[in-house]
Amino acid sequence: MKLTRYSDYALRVSLYLAINQARLVQISEIVKVYGLPQGNIMKLTTDLVGAGFFESVRGRTGGIRLAISPSELTVGQIVRHTEGGQALVDCSSCILAPECGLICIMSEAKQAFFRVLDNYTVEQVIARNPKAIDILSLTGGE
Repeated sequence: MKLTRYSDYALRVSLYLAINQARLVQISEIVKVYGLPQGNIMKLTTDLVGAGFFESVRGRTGGIRLAISPSELTVGQIVRHTEGGQALVDCSSCILAPECGLICIMSEAKQAFFRVLDNYTVEQVIARNPKAIDILSLTGGE
C-alpha cells in the first residue's frame, strides 16, 4: 500500500508538533522546516483540527498543537483518517466485482496494515529515532 502525500504530510506535522509540544507552533514554521507547500499544510491542519487531532489557537501569537498526547495518538489513527475509507483496489468497473475473491483479501490486507500502524504511537516513532528530536527541535521558533 502506498500512502498519499496527504498522509505523509499529516505524519510529518504530527511528529513536529509532538517534539515541540511545550509550545504553540505556527504553520509557517512547519512549512519552512520541511519545505512543504503552505496551502497544502493549511488545508491539512484545518482538517486535523476539525477531526480533533490538533488544536488551533487564533491570533498573532497563536498556532497549533496536538490535541491528543503523543503517547496516545497512534500512527494508525492519523493514517486511517487521512486515507479515508478508500479501497486498496477500485473494483467499480470490473466485471468480476460481484463474484471476485480478491475484494475480501484486499480488505483483510488493509485491516492488517492498520493493525500494525495502530501498534505505534507518535511518541514511539520519535523514540525510535532520537536524532529527529535534535533536528526538529533546534529548527523550531527561529
